[in-house]
Amino acid sequence: MPSSRAKREGPRRRFVTLGSILCLAIAGPSFAAELPRLASINLCTDQLLMTLADPAQILGLSPYARDNARSWDAAKAAQFPLLSGEAEDVLVLKPDIVVAGRYTKRATRELLKDKGLNVVEFDVPRSMDDVKKQILRMGDVVGHRDRAVAVVARLDVAIAHAREVAARKQYRVLALSRRGWVSGSDSLTGALLSAVGLTSAAKDLGLRTGGFASLEAIVSLKPDFLLLAEGSSFAEDEGRAFLLHPALQRFYPASKRLVVPEKLINCGGPMLAEALDRLASELERVER
Repeated sequence: MPSSRAKREGPRRRFVTLGSILCLAIAGPSFAAELPRLASINLCTDQLLMTLADPAQILGLSPYARDNARSWDAAKAAQFPLLSGEAEDVLVLKPDIVVAGRYTKRATRELLKDKGLNVVEFDVPRSMDDVKKQILRMGDVVGHRDRAVAVVARLDVAIAHAREVAARKQYRVLALSRRGWVSGSDSLTGALLSAVGLTSAAKDLGLRTGGFASLEAIVSLKPDFLLLAEGSSFAEDEGRAFLLHPALQRFYPASKRLVVPEKLINCGGPMLAEALDRLASELERVER
């Protein structure tokens, strides 16, 4: 039988154990509360935020966060409130930090700053180094740099794999979109091509940051491949019909078209690893 002392200490030990559990339970939320609560008013900062922050930190995302065509993680965005993109609903949320793009509506950004909110702005990346710096910066903003480091490491692996595939031959690639818009060599798409050893044919058109090119100019340019956001053979409007013009289809059939969805390359962030994997698989497809 336990001694009288053991009988006395039993409840005490249980009390201490229970007290320790309660302290941990209280300390947990307190620690989490130290992380900032954030709102995003830009599609690209939406995606960085969803990748790097805890869900509890995210108070709201931009109006395009759930757009399947534009947003890389539209499904995940469904669990967060959508904001209007204006200042009013952000002010109601009272976030610790608002993340925005440098070209997000200036009046909105300035109003939020005037109201005392901490607005952290991200510029449009022009190189893969810019992309990595922005990922790490967002990691610091949300308090999870370790996650950002892991995302950058994954990006480096994807770059190395795509570079290995692209190194088999020196290809000139023209990134072409609706209505004849060409992404310039000094753009995120141009940076993606350059990072893996592909040459952007846009520079031969004199389009450094991007611009429209005529059908004749594109055909005369004779790039090895067109880089497109979709491979559908259906033209729902005139913009899409440009890409399906008989002349382009004649000189650039499916075997000369690399397809990487727009939502993988319209922002600098974790989705670029998937874009690079897709680009590598497309190069392997057309080389068979």
